[in-house]
Amino acid sequence: MSEQAKVYFADFRCPTWRENLPQKLARLMMTAGFGDIDMEGKYVAIKMHFGEPGNLAYLRPNWAKAVADLVKSHGGRPFLTDCNTLYVGGRKNALDHIESAYVNGFTPYSTGCHILIADGLKGNDEVAVPVEGGEYVKEAKIGRAVMDADVFISLTHFKGHEQAGMGGCLKNIGMGCGSRAGKMEQHNAGKPFVKQKKCIGCRACEKICAHGAPVFGEDGKAAIDTDKCVGCARCLAICPKDAIASRDDEAPAILNKKIAEYTKAVVDGRPCFHVSLVLDISPNCDCHGENDAPIAADVGMFASFDPVALDQACADAVVAQPPLPGSVLFDGGCDCTCGDLLQAAHPDTEWQVCLEHAEKLGLGTRRYELIKI
Repeated sequence: MSEQAKVYFADFRCPTWRENLPQKLARLMMTAGFGDIDMEGKYVAIKMHFGEPGNLAYLRPNWAKAVADLVKSHGGRPFLTDCNTLYVGGRKNALDHIESAYVNGFTPYSTGCHILIADGLKGNDEVAVPVEGGEYVKEAKIGRAVMDADVFISLTHFKGHEQAGMGGCLKNIGMGCGSRAGKMEQHNAGKPFVKQKKCIGCRACEKICAHGAPVFGEDGKAAIDTDKCVGCARCLAICPKDAIASRDDEAPAILNKKIAEYTKAVVDGRPCFHVSLVLDISPNCDCHGENDAPIAADVGMFASFDPVALDQACADAVVAQPPLPGSVLFDGGCDCTCGDLLQAAHPDTEWQVCLEHAEKLGLGTRRYELIKI
C-alpha cells in the first residue's frame, strides 16, 4: 500500500485582527513546505483561471497577490499564466485574454506581478512534451511559457465541472496548460469542424493551413478534410467569424484520463507546488460567462506537493457537505441524495477517473493525511 501524502488545510476563519485571509494562506503554504523550494532568481509560473467576463465565482486577485508576494519573498520571479480557450469568448487570444484578466481585477498593480498568456497571441505557441506512460497522449501540447518556467505553482478554484465532473487541481493544470491544439486533443480526436451558417468563404483557413485540410464546396464555404488535418487548431484562431469549432464529444472517462496525462507532462521534472481554494463552489467551470449558485458552503484552503492527494482531499471535503438549498442540486430531476454532490450536479460525468488514472501514471496518491493548521 502506497504511503500517504500530506495535504495541509486551513479554514476561512479570521476571528481577530492579527491575521487576514491572504496572510493565513501564506502561513498555510509555508507550513506545507513551500519555503523548501529553491526559487532564488527563478522564473515561477502561477497557473490560475482569470475568469470569463460575466462570471463572478473565479478567485479574487487578492489570492494571486498572496502567492506572488510569497514567491518574491523567496527570491523568485513570479508571473500569472493561463492558456487561450477553444471556445468563442473573452479569452480566445492573448489580447482579449489579458484584457479580460484586467477587467476582472488581475493587473500588475493588484497582484504584484505580470500576466503571460502561455500559448501566445493566437494559441499556437506550444511545446510538444512527452508523456511518460501515456495511454492516450504521447506528446502533450503545452503552452510555451508554462514549460519555460523553472518552478510551477497551481492556484486552483475548486468547483464542479460540466464535462470533467470536478474542476480541481488536475483540471486547472492539464486542460488549462494545454495550448489550443492541446485542448482540442483532450476534448475530442483533435479535429475541428466548420459551422456552415457562419462561414463566409474568405479562405483565411486555407492560407493558414500547412496541410491542405480546408476544402471548399460549390457555395465557397469551407469544410475540414479530417484525413489531412493534424489538429493544430490554427484555423480556429484565424477564422474572422468564429465559424470553426472543436467537437467537444470525448467520453467523460477518456477526457479525464487525457487531463491526467497532460498534467503529468506539465509537472514532471521540476519543482511544483499546489494550492486549492474551496469556496464559491459553482457547479460549472469559470469559463462560463455566468456562474450558478454554489452547490455547497465554503470549506477552506488546501495545499500540497501532491496534486492527486490535493484533489482527493478537496473532493472529499465537498462531498461531505450538505447540498445548499437554492442550487442546481434542488432543481427538478436532480438527485442530491446520491451522496456525491459533484456527481449529482452532473450525473453523466466521472470525476474519480481522473484521480485513478493520475495515480496510475505516478502523479501522486489518493491516500492522504489531512493536517489542519
